[in-house]
Amino acid sequence: MARHDGESKRSFGTLRTLASGRVQARYTGPDMRRYKAPKTFATEDEAKTWLRGVHRAIKDGLWTAPTVGKTPKAGLTLKEYSDDWLKHRLVRGRPLKQRTREHYEDLLEDHIYPELGPLPIRSITRDDIEAWYKKTLVDHPTYRSHAYSLLRTILGTAEDEERIPMNPVRIRGAGSVEPAHEAPPATLEELAVIVSKMPARLQLMVELAAWCALRFGELTELRRENVVVAKDRITLNIRLGAVRTKDGRKAETTKSRAGVRPVTVPPHLRDAVKEHLQTHTGKKKSDLLFPAKHGGYLAPSTLYRHYYKGRSAAGRPDLHFHDLRVTGATMAAVAGATLKELQARLGHSTVAAAMRYQRVAQDRDADLAKKLSELVDVRTTD
Repeated sequence: MARHDGESKRSFGTLRTLASGRVQARYTGPDMRRYKAPKTFATEDEAKTWLRGVHRAIKDGLWTAPTVGKTPKAGLTLKEYSDDWLKHRLVRGRPLKQRTREHYEDLLEDHIYPELGPLPIRSITRDDIEAWYKKTLVDHPTYRSHAYSLLRTILGTAEDEERIPMNPVRIRGAGSVEPAHEAPPATLEELAVIVSKMPARLQLMVELAAWCALRFGELTELRRENVVVAKDRITLNIRLGAVRTKDGRKAETTKSRAGVRPVTVPPHLRDAVKEHLQTHTGKKKSDLLFPAKHGGYLAPSTLYRHYYKGRSAAGRPDLHFHDLRVTGATMAAVAGATLKELQARLGHSTVAAAMRYQRVAQDRDADLAKKLSELVDVRTTD
């Protein structure tokens, strides 16, 4: 029977799902004292198996109480605990993606372990965290926030597992960072200039980045089988994204479940999509829409070499390729998309980003209203 404290009552022992998603097992011994498993488990089945073993030992008279006072993990260091955390970490019931795991490994090895790795987790204080934070990645605010957030999550799990009394990672605002780059969306005229400067095989990539608000990884993983051409519409079924790992570029699932989505291509691009499929895409279902010249995934550097020339010609050297996604989101908002519609089209799991694009759209609408009034002023002057 489910209990309000998050524990699940069983005939022998209890199971508790922690905030980390791992499962803690507890039981009452023959001495009427409460004991918990020396480790947490990835699944309820693993925890139940452990409890069955303890129960059998009690019934067979083989059980001995865990030695009170003997705490082999009392000196468990942050590095030891974090290495184990990384190995068993689950997100929505799944292991970490390779790119995410590699990013965490780099943050730990390069920026967390040198200062905090040797310390026993029970001894780490808020002063230790603040001293570490003050001198870590000061000139790289985004990576600094990533390192801080990772450390906070790891020690948050340790708190859930009752390995430490309280998470000492508590610096207000340290887990967020103001965007270092925020360029205005491209205008239709600027977008047309950029597209005109791209090689024919990459022109549609720029157009889909803008009009469908797709990410670079989603575009480079698009395959013929993801393009559904019907009589009155063309739909792109976004399923995966290409990411860079230490083993090279590979396909991974999207950032969240919301990233798996159908995206309808605006009608004015239908002919361009059909032409691209006919001229620049292989005939197999698995063939990429935008491959490298000699096959495989398109490298960012190849795209940027052409894209940078296009944005310069358009007078927009500040426009990153990802800003085309911002452009598409803003155009959708200007066209009247609701927050939920924006969220679905962009593949976001929350409405926060959609709200941002709606605010940008409102600002642009205010600018438009101002320009309309300027037209009236011109007529009055004449």
